Amino acid sequence: MKVGFADTTFARVNMGKIAIDELRRICSLPYERYTVPGVKDLPVAAKKLIEERNCSIVVAMGMPGPKPIDKQCAHEASLGLIMVQLMTNTHVIEVFVHEDECRDEKELLEVTENRVREHVRNAVDLILNPKKLQKLAGTGQRQGFEDVGPVLR
Repeated sequence: MKVGFADTTFARVNMGKIAIDELRRICSLPYERYTVPGVKDLPVAAKKLIEERNCSIVVAMGMPGPKPIDKQCAHEASLGLIMVQLMTNTHVIEVFVHEDECRDEKELLEVTENRVREHVRNAVDLILNPKKLQKLAGTGQRQGFEDVGPVLR
């Protein structure tokens, strides 16, 4: 088993470095990293990591900007990542942090680091320990921000 990391030069934080650090912190799985210019390049990077570099799962990371065109590009990239999952029958965990979801650069860095680390843990659990995720079903987990918890009955 191998984890693939696809990241971008457009991001304002080195998301790939954070992902590799978290993977090394939690397990000894091998990994491959593929860096591309922007989010719309992530689908082919993910597909190459799966088909050419034999990755069992891919974490695709990007940081769309705050403008409407950035939102559109992020949506198109998301659709591409979904297509890659369906074409390869392999999970691609999308980790996008939109620049405008945070108040300032300090929060942007914090949210990015938390979201990347939490999704790397999710990716590892998906391939090594899926029952762990099953136990968290319906608990209102949020990556990057505080968990919101379940709706109580």
